[in-house]
Amino acid sequence: MALVHQPVMQLSGILVSLLGWVLSCLTTYLPQWKNLNLELNELEIWTMGLWQACVVQEEGGMQCKDFDSFLALPPELRISRILMFFSNGSGLLGLLLSGFGLDCLKIGERQQEQKKRLLLFGGMLFWISGITAIVPVSWVAHSTVQEFWDENIPDIVPRWDFGEALFVGWLAGFFLILGGSLLNCTICSTEVHPSSVHYAVAEQQDQCQHLETETRP
Repeated sequence: MALVHQPVMQLSGILVSLLGWVLSCLTTYLPQWKNLNLELNELEIWTMGLWQACVVQEEGGMQCKDFDSFLALPPELRISRILMFFSNGSGLLGLLLSGFGLDCLKIGERQQEQKKRLLLFGGMLFWISGITAIVPVSWVAHSTVQEFWDENIPDIVPRWDFGEALFVGWLAGFFLILGGSLLNCTICSTEVHPSSVHYAVAEQQDQCQHLETETRP
């Protein structure tokens, strides 16, 4: 039974991890990490991402401007760039390693131990990718909450709010960790080795022969 469900769990882990990796890449380049709605002009919504700041106008669409300097960014945005790049890279490497370790792939059928190691490394990389995707979005969300409730800032000053990219990043981290867990569960699952199957068949044949000798007149 474990052998039947094992390829299904492996494919499920790969697909879930692939979805998480795509969402992680999307989170990296989305400009909606922070949203700012001006009360004086409700027709404009300002957004800020890791690479650019944009203004969304009801009549003129969206206009964006790239940040001039990496060093001029706030610390949470600088570190978030690095962590999101690391998350995307480790997720891609995890997809490559775990893809070659799938049981349904006929390449390296006789090297089962190496394929298990590839799955194990791939699952661990998915965990790392998921954690490094959750950390930056959580950090930006934490700093946004602190700035929003900062009593030193006058009430007339607009406050930044959560952007859609933060929720996409949390979802990406969840899918990456879930996919890595599914892959590692297939390694820890109970397997039926060929030697044990051969022993069971041989024992059953011996029992049948013994019964035939007893029933023979």
